[in-house]
Amino acid sequence: MATASPNVPEYSVSELAQSVRRTLEGSFGLVRVRGEISGFKHYASGHGYFDLKDADAAIASVMWRPNMARLAFRPEDGLEVIATGKVSGYPKTSKYQLIIERMEVAGVGALLKQIEERRIRLEAEGLFDRSRKPARPFLPTHIGVITSPSGAVIRDILHRLQDRFPRRVTVWPVPVQGDGAAPRIAAAIAGFNAMPEGRRPDLLIVARGGGSIEDLMAFNAESVVRAAAASAIPLISAVGHETDTTLIDFASALRAPTPTAAAELAVPVRAELIETLADFGLRAARGERRARLLRRERLEALSARLPRPAALAGLARQRLDDVGDRLPRALAGRSQLLRARLASLADRLTPRLLEQGVARERARLESPRVTPNPALLRARIAAARAALASGFRLAESLSPKAVLSRGFVLVTLPDGRIAKRVADAAGAPVLHLAFADGQLAAYPAGSVPPAPRKPDGAGGETPATSPPLQGRLL
Repeated sequence: MATASPNVPEYSVSELAQSVRRTLEGSFGLVRVRGEISGFKHYASGHGYFDLKDADAAIASVMWRPNMARLAFRPEDGLEVIATGKVSGYPKTSKYQLIIERMEVAGVGALLKQIEERRIRLEAEGLFDRSRKPARPFLPTHIGVITSPSGAVIRDILHRLQDRFPRRVTVWPVPVQGDGAAPRIAAAIAGFNAMPEGRRPDLLIVARGGGSIEDLMAFNAESVVRAAAASAIPLISAVGHETDTTLIDFASALRAPTPTAAAELAVPVRAELIETLADFGLRAARGERRARLLRRERLEALSARLPRPAALAGLARQRLDDVGDRLPRALAGRSQLLRARLASLADRLTPRLLEQGVARERARLESPRVTPNPALLRARIAAARAALASGFRLAESLSPKAVLSRGFVLVTLPDGRIAKRVADAAGAPVLHLAFADGQLAAYPAGSVPPAPRKPDGAGGETPATSPPLQGRLL
């Protein structure tokens, strides 16, 4: 006897799997699960796959790329987290899994551990090396501020800059906590650095007020730290209060304990600079005056040690008088020396010496041991003629007649001495004037010329044919 079919609906495998999936999502559409990350894998697609487990159980979990990008921390194995999402199924393998939409670190201890591990890893890469940071300008002309535009932080910074030294300020508004804050802050730092040269700020300030460690997690994000370390613009981090420390503090060029202190580090006090410059001006003026007085004293001391111009000129004047007194004697001695040389040359140029030389040369040429060379004889004769002509020219140039021919007169006394001074000529009864074409007697003023003689055999007085010349020496 055949049995009747039970009144149970019939499903296909896919229909049953989808029904189970809808049931799970309907019953567990929003859950918060606390557990430890295990087997975390970050795929190239941006999705994250891992297990959440505790001491007794484990549940497969997945987090899609948009939600992964909003995380303020980096998921790692062993990190305890609180995940918010829904339970769903994966029909292909008949497994259920947790689809996570948000995730946060469970407890401050776990966050601190993660931050410390990240700090050690980034420090090993050299991102915190202060020697690689750009130098902070003493007085920037343009300051960029990255912070929330609605908080009290930006007002404090602008107010303190206005009080100390007003500067041009550009604010890049960003969220400073929560999902999406870290990528916005990193993008702001990179955006300021990408500005053209004329518009780019000289200094950056990244600022946020105080808060819990969870509130400050955006400034511990690896993307923010790397952006700060790569900034070519000097960056001042002013996150939280003085006791708060974030990883951006290590990557920045300078850390300020508060946002107000960051403004104080950014610019000096204008009034203090004016006062300092005035003080420097007074000190420079006093120094210049002291230096001028010192140089004047030194100049006066040196000038007192210099000899007087009259003393310097007196020595030169004395030398000039001495040389002037010796000059006539030197000229007379030079004339006598030249005259002696002229006489010596004249003696050597007598025809008798030339005849003797010609005779010697003729005897040497007639000697049978010498073969006359006409070219050599002609050359030697030409050289002898040139030497003879040169000697005659020198004799003519040194001859007193050559000097007299230029209009000079040689004045001699009756005893044959040359009259060199007026005193020599004034006391002589007669002076003999030698011209180029003859001689003439001259009688100084006051002397009596001899009477003209009568011709022999003639009677009476006959006037002289050439009366004697009388003159007055000037």
